[in-house]
Amino acid sequence: MTARKIFVTGAAGLVGQNLVARLKGRRDIELVGIDKHAANVALFRKVHPDVTIIEADVSQPGPWTDSLAGADAVVINQAQIGGLVEDEFTANNVRATEVILDAMRRHGIGYFVGISSSVVNSLADDFYTRSKTAQEQLFVESGIPHVVLRPTLMFGWFDRKHLGWLRRFMDRTPVFPIPGDGNYPRQPLYVGDFVSVIAASLDTRATGVHDISGHDKIAYGELIATIHDIVKPRARLVHIPYHVFWGLLWLYARFNAKPPFTTSQLEALVIPEVFPVADWPGTFGVTRTPLRQALEETFLDPAYGRIVLEF
Repeated sequence: MTARKIFVTGAAGLVGQNLVARLKGRRDIELVGIDKHAANVALFRKVHPDVTIIEADVSQPGPWTDSLAGADAVVINQAQIGGLVEDEFTANNVRATEVILDAMRRHGIGYFVGISSSVVNSLADDFYTRSKTAQEQLFVESGIPHVVLRPTLMFGWFDRKHLGWLRRFMDRTPVFPIPGDGNYPRQPLYVGDFVSVIAASLDTRATGVHDISGHDKIAYGELIATIHDIVKPRARLVHIPYHVFWGLLWLYARFNAKPPFTTSQLEALVIPEVFPVADWPGTFGVTRTPLRQALEETFLDPAYGRIVLEF
């Protein structure tokens, strides 16, 4: 059997690391990754020594584009999610996608999985939302068969932000603050389930645009309480006024150029919105993991549960 070559951008990040962890044992697939984050590429090579990864910035054309030759499909997965500088979002989410699509045309690659985000359906208006909306337009205009997947907030192995950072923060502080009453609806998506959807898309060459949202609707405060119950950290959960929380994040950002949680993300957190719940398990033929089980796998797994990516 000749293995299909799958090229994965953003391979050293959350989705990329999880995708590789779950697919690298398949004999019908040859994985090749690329990422610009030096420390996380080094970690990738340590965790996945049997998988090729290239260290390069995909927003810049260069010799790395030749490594797409012979690929059966590309997972366009690189993303700028957090930060305070607009050009970083434009470079990583828009310009990089233009370069990748141009390289795919040059090498005659006939399929890609485009990783978008549920924020394109969101009421939020920030650098991330605008750049992901522009990226989706590039997907549509590419002329290459593809599927677009729009995940909601994800958690799982290798999570350096969001729930992963919050869980680790619980061990570093005696008090864990929850803004307001914490009654902000969330639909967290287990990245293990999401990469199963990606794998199914690669196998079937699925097309269309699909909202891949978490099926479990849970208040933010309850979600934090569930994590607290699973990991049993030193922190005590305490509710504080929203404006005080916002001010603390603003102050922290004055001293940290890459804060793990920003005022923009807090503002998006408290927007009372619920994303569409589609039957993606049925559409892609995958099994959904119940929320508590997924959280336990994330934080208690002996092989990957303690591995943390760098910011």
